[in-house]
Amino acid sequence: MAGYYRMLNADPVFWPIKDLIAAFVSKELSPVEVTNSTLDRIAAFDGELHSYLSVTAEQARGQAKAAAEQYRLGAGPFAPLLGVPLSIKDLFDISGETTTLGSLAYGQEVAETDSTPVALLRAAGAAFLGKSNTAEFGQSATTDNLLGPDCGNPWDPSRTSGGSSGGAASSVGAGLASAALGSDGGGSIRIPAALCGLFGLKPTFERAPADASFHAMTEFVGSGPITRTVADARVLLEVLLSRPFKTPNDKVIRRIAWCPAPENHVIDPEVRAAATKAVKMLEAHGHVVEEVSLPLDGWTEAFGPLVLADEWRYRRHLLEEYKDQLTTFVRKSIEAGAAVTEEEIDAALRLKQEIGGRVAALFSDYDIIVTPTTACSAFPLGARPAEIDGKKIHSLWGPFPFTAPFNVSGSPAASVPVGLVGGMPVGLQVVGAHHREDIVLDVCEEIEQGITFPGTEMAKRWKQLAATSAT
Repeated sequence: MAGYYRMLNADPVFWPIKDLIAAFVSKELSPVEVTNSTLDRIAAFDGELHSYLSVTAEQARGQAKAAAEQYRLGAGPFAPLLGVPLSIKDLFDISGETTTLGSLAYGQEVAETDSTPVALLRAAGAAFLGKSNTAEFGQSATTDNLLGPDCGNPWDPSRTSGGSSGGAASSVGAGLASAALGSDGGGSIRIPAALCGLFGLKPTFERAPADASFHAMTEFVGSGPITRTVADARVLLEVLLSRPFKTPNDKVIRRIAWCPAPENHVIDPEVRAAATKAVKMLEAHGHVVEEVSLPLDGWTEAFGPLVLADEWRYRRHLLEEYKDQLTTFVRKSIEAGAAVTEEEIDAALRLKQEIGGRVAALFSDYDIIVTPTTACSAFPLGARPAEIDGKKIHSLWGPFPFTAPFNVSGSPAASVPVGLVGGMPVGLQVVGAHHREDIVLDVCEEIEQGITFPGTEMAKRWKQLAATSAT
């Protein structure tokens, strides 16, 4: 799968990172050429998608020029992302650029330093194309705010890209970045990855912190990659986590706990069927699969009070000066946080620890847990569904009930694409024990290689648009 974008003879921004780096080393391509080409694509296509809140063209060109000079001098070994163009979610600071946090209340000040993950990517040689669109303060599973239009899905811009890292996923899907930095406090990497047909991974809690400069979902959030392939994610994870994640030489038979509908939530039958097909493929490959019920009850009682308490603690001052410039959802969240008591916070922290223990205990018997990533495929912008399969669902969590429990447990979790439903992508969620991102990556890569996901159709769409634009 890793090579199908290149087989399309697509723009190099679609190439696997290892191929792009090899082309830079051989001087087949220049980082300046690729960065300029990608900036041209952003100018041509992002008016339809709104995947970026700001484009940092000057910084990107400077980084690309510096990378090209290093390749010209040939003094390797080269940094692992030298010259690779990335998008950075606008919850992270880039030195010399503004950070909006997806809010009208911010964006007036220029950041003096990089957020920690950004500093790691900068040291690895990446070129920063811009700040990708995000839900205000990362608080929603769809990417909408008051800064501009909602972020569209690269498969169909009239549909949601998910959230809150929806701009990150949209930028990668449409070839407006080679890969993206996102963050995930309740599914904000995995949900957009699933809805946009991409791979996204949330590491073990606290292994890749989002950053100390912006506080939200502090008990749950971390940074991670959104990429086209597992192989690309390995490269970014090695940078973000400062440890190797090489593809193993030998296959290992895994014990897999499969839950097709955690907590019996309503799920689109076609989404369930796509996830089931992927699991059966793993079973056919020799892995031991057992259908289980997951001990996740109580996660909302742990998640909700702690998230709302953070909103009140860190953003209550906005209600005085910026109340009318906040989305209704964020304003109500901050206001609701005022009612959370210290006793409720303490109880939520105890419950979080208990749920983490329950999930950890499963890994005595299993190597991996798999579930669908979402309960449905991408829906029209601004039209979150009230029903799935004719059954009423929760107004907030209904389309996305399966990701946040693993933020509560702190487990590493990923979404890998497994098929299309109504012409839109859906994903399988793969969850590992703490600090076992390696197993998550290995299983996802086997799924990726075993399933012919029609990602070429989306890549072809943007290639054809590029050809039309050029003429």
